[in-house]
Amino acid sequence: MFTFNYEEGASVGSVLLVWLAVFLSLFLLNEISRRFKWLGFLCFVVLPIVLSVLWFTVLSESTYTDWFHLAKVYSSTAGCIGFWCIRHLRGTNKKTGADWALANNKIALCFPPLILAINIAEAVIRDFEVGQKYAVMAQDLTADAPVMLMGGSWNYMNAIAGIINIVIITGWFGIKIRKSTAKDNSRDMLWPDMLWFYIIAYDLWNFAYTYNCLPHHSWYCGIALLLAPTVCSFTLGKGAWLQHRAQTLALWCMFAQTFPRFQDYGTWRVDSTYNPTIYFIVSFLALAVNIAVLVYMIYKWRKTGRNPYKGELYTDLKAYQEVKALAE
Repeated sequence: MFTFNYEEGASVGSVLLVWLAVFLSLFLLNEISRRFKWLGFLCFVVLPIVLSVLWFTVLSESTYTDWFHLAKVYSSTAGCIGFWCIRHLRGTNKKTGADWALANNKIALCFPPLILAINIAEAVIRDFEVGQKYAVMAQDLTADAPVMLMGGSWNYMNAIAGIINIVIITGWFGIKIRKSTAKDNSRDMLWPDMLWFYIIAYDLWNFAYTYNCLPHHSWYCGIALLLAPTVCSFTLGKGAWLQHRAQTLALWCMFAQTFPRFQDYGTWRVDSTYNPTIYFIVSFLALAVNIAVLVYMIYKWRKTGRNPYKGELYTDLKAYQEVKALAE
């Protein structure tokens, strides 16, 4: 599935250690930025402003300039800022004396599914683009580093899987804020209806996307970057997978924009083996799992009569109830 850059001195052990360092760094940085309100503000408001100045001035010759990378770094950062506001903006109306919180505003709660859908749609467009333009394997002329792209049926299967992944987003009006405790004062943005089966469907789809369209990046952004928020959402930060996903994605994109050579050249670059059978299996699995979740969503919708786009769908499941119990 992957080939290491042995000519530059890489070994299986050294590349695995670097991968582990990337995974742990993302996991720990997410923990720090979610637990401390103003560190989160620093990471996702102040830091992107400073880095943007560098990207378009002194680093303009080396950083990524293609539409996809720029769209990804700014859309993921926008998600982090929006989620930070939902988690922390609250106060008292001076005229009425009533308490208010942005997390109670239904219009604000439309932002998380919207930013998630936009991020998925960006990748869907790219999958269709690669499938069409690279039906014959060729070098990606839009990339900032030499990379071959191999389009095929897998791109179209995975693009359809991505569209389904947007359709199966449910229950955003049930988003709540995690109650503060002595062990966790993070005020995470909990999404009880976004359960483990959605996360797995998303992860499989997104890995297939990176493998199809970023074959020289998927070792890091297709595995380490996906596992960091998933592990957090199943352990320390239950129920807040989308928040973890946005924060780790934004942090990784900022790193990649600033230090593109890390994954593009030299010892730590890891490429696909360009085996059509592997491409097909990965995208087929992503499509099959997303179809399965879609079928389950429709089944629950018909059985319970609960509209997943107007309210919450999975309220009878134990996994939902465990997350809901963490909310204020």
